[in-house]
Amino acid sequence: CIVIFTRMATKDLHKPISILFCNLAFSDLFTSFSGFWISMLFITNPDITIFGSKDMLAPYAFYTMSILSTIYNLVSIGIERYLAVAESMRTRFRVTRSHSIAAVLINWVLAFFLGCLPLMGWNCLHMEKNLSVLYSPFCVNYLIFIAIPNVVVAFIIPLFTYLRIIIILRKRKLRMKACGQATGTYKSAEIQVARTSIFIWLLALISYAPFFAGVIFDATNHQCHIDLYPGVYIFRNCTAMLITINCLGNPIIYTLKVKTLGAKLKALKCLSANRVRACTI
Repeated sequence: CIVIFTRMATKDLHKPISILFCNLAFSDLFTSFSGFWISMLFITNPDITIFGSKDMLAPYAFYTMSILSTIYNLVSIGIERYLAVAESMRTRFRVTRSHSIAAVLINWVLAFFLGCLPLMGWNCLHMEKNLSVLYSPFCVNYLIFIAIPNVVVAFIIPLFTYLRIIIILRKRKLRMKACGQATGTYKSAEIQVARTSIFIWLLALISYAPFFAGVIFDATNHQCHIDLYPGVYIFRNCTAMLITINCLGNPIIYTLKVKTLGAKLKALKCLSANRVRACTI
């Protein structure tokens, strides 16, 4: 919420990348609220989260939608950073606010469509076959359809974009070095991009790999719910906690590490204090 408020209240932060950062914060907030909804259902009636119920369809659908939106936003940020670096020497193309807004709309439409498929009928409420053990009443084939392509997207595209950024920065540094010019700026940028990309990969791996492993287990499992209780369901709850940790980690990696945001947040505080003093006088 701090990230959203600061970026919306500061006019000079209304840049294409800032729009993606703000939308990422909205996606993370949506994921947190969806997870809280599921947690309240687990507290009030644990059986429906184990054996499945119609009441779990909407929370799981919104949870899936918010996770997909977060993944697509992370990919969009990686692509925007790559285009900003790769095309910085060219004038024929620039990433504009309209491009970022279009990317945000496409991300949400795609996430909404894929996340709401169970609400449109792709569920196993009235079927005992192909029923997910961990995420009843979702179907196993739906989970595979959602998990495998998006895990590939979440890992492969950021890997390509950030590696390409590092390669481009290194080539430019070598060119400037050959011309006898200072290369400190490119060297620091290369280090910062490499460090950020490592953090992104580790956070994504820690957050989504256990969930993907749970989907694979779900697809290969042939035991009933009672035989798997409670160990597998503890693992499921841990995967949900890791996804929530990802929502906390994204602002730290992408936004709160940016010094300008901290400076603008302090400026907003000072501006608020000055207004109070002016009103008092």
